[in-house]
Amino acid sequence: MTRRFSGKNASFWVASEHRSRTVWLVMVATLVLCGCKGRQLMPTPNLFADSETDPFAEVVPELQTNKVDVLYLTDRAPVERKDGTLRYGYERSQSLAFGSCIVEIGKDLTWEVLVENSRRRQRSVALPLTVQSITEHARFPATPLPFVPDGSSFKDDPATVARVVEIAEIFRRELQERLALTARKEAYIFIHGYNNTFEDAVFVIAELWHFMGRGGVPIAYTWPAGHPGLLRGYTYDRESGEFTIYHLKQLLRFLASCPELQKIHIIAHSRGTDVATSAVRELIIESRARGVDPKAEWRIDNILLAAPDLDMQVVSQRLGAERFFFGVKRLTIYVSQSDKAIGIASWLFASEHRIGRLRYEDLSPAQQAALASVRGISIVDARVRTSGIGHGYFHSNPAVSSDVILLLRDDREPGAVNGRPLFEHAPNYWELREGYPQATSD
Repeated sequence: MTRRFSGKNASFWVASEHRSRTVWLVMVATLVLCGCKGRQLMPTPNLFADSETDPFAEVVPELQTNKVDVLYLTDRAPVERKDGTLRYGYERSQSLAFGSCIVEIGKDLTWEVLVENSRRRQRSVALPLTVQSITEHARFPATPLPFVPDGSSFKDDPATVARVVEIAEIFRRELQERLALTARKEAYIFIHGYNNTFEDAVFVIAELWHFMGRGGVPIAYTWPAGHPGLLRGYTYDRESGEFTIYHLKQLLRFLASCPELQKIHIIAHSRGTDVATSAVRELIIESRARGVDPKAEWRIDNILLAAPDLDMQVVSQRLGAERFFFGVKRLTIYVSQSDKAIGIASWLFASEHRIGRLRYEDLSPAQQAALASVRGISIVDARVRTSGIGHGYFHSNPAVSSDVILLLRDDREPGAVNGRPLFEHAPNYWELREGYPQATSD
């Protein structure tokens, strides 16, 4: 039976319905933007599934194990456990710590069994991801650093600065030891999104690094996300993304100071894309102010933005107006119309367009012309099947993960002629279709 309301009752009913819809959408947003639990190793990329191509042929003996040693940096506050083991929660720490997290793939598997099942679409054994240990190696002094009078001005406290230098040297030695194990002198940094745990971050970079052939150094940069609650959880995490920017810049400075490291690759997901671009933007501005080429100074080879939870108008001002795109070698943005999380974020923030679901038709003629004119920027529209909310497709879909590997591991530009057979919808706007890269590009 349909109930009819009039007068004050009608107004009350409409207001109540609006509030219910708002609460429901916020609840859904919290669920769809969160990290996944009970993780299994991501599906085998199409590049390697039931193929003669072996990404593990050149893995050095020291790395032929079902365990991945992830170098992590975090400004999450540590949480004390009754058993004495270390973990990190969602609360913020004023200091940046780094250490080693051992991720196990499968349970007590031999290298041979892991490789065999990492090259299959249908696996004969389960490959769950578990954290075996977390070991914090050192912690930098809290920021902002204390300062002391210096004549009519002030300077950072010399003793604290000396401590920063000391810890930075420990970090560089740790990085150098890891670089010594691989011919690829590169670092792959993963920056997670909203409501992700420490474990979520290390799992993603561990599995991506595994399928990239275990070359270079896998790094998880994990910031204080995951506050409980619906709306408060999202707002806390957004501000944590602002809180962490200085510490991410610290990491990038330390990496750039290591002469053995030739290239830095940044892989950012969801709200982590705001963290990554904000930090790099500030470093670019700083370099230009000193008359230094930011590409040469920071050695950032790739910035990959996966499902970016960014407002198009904000990006046009903070990144476009600052000529961010000319400060890095290559910027690749993965978008998908199937990404329900970005759709809800668009509603929540009243965005005209959100980057994570950007269509070519959403760009103005001037923006289309600007996109076509910029060398080193690509938008990849992932037109693939997704499950659930479709927000983690960059690693959960075997077609998209194949393109990520061709980009990061093989340093390929888009286009069939370059070995990345994406379909060119428009200049610098590409489509990635199901079955890629085996599927044709036309």
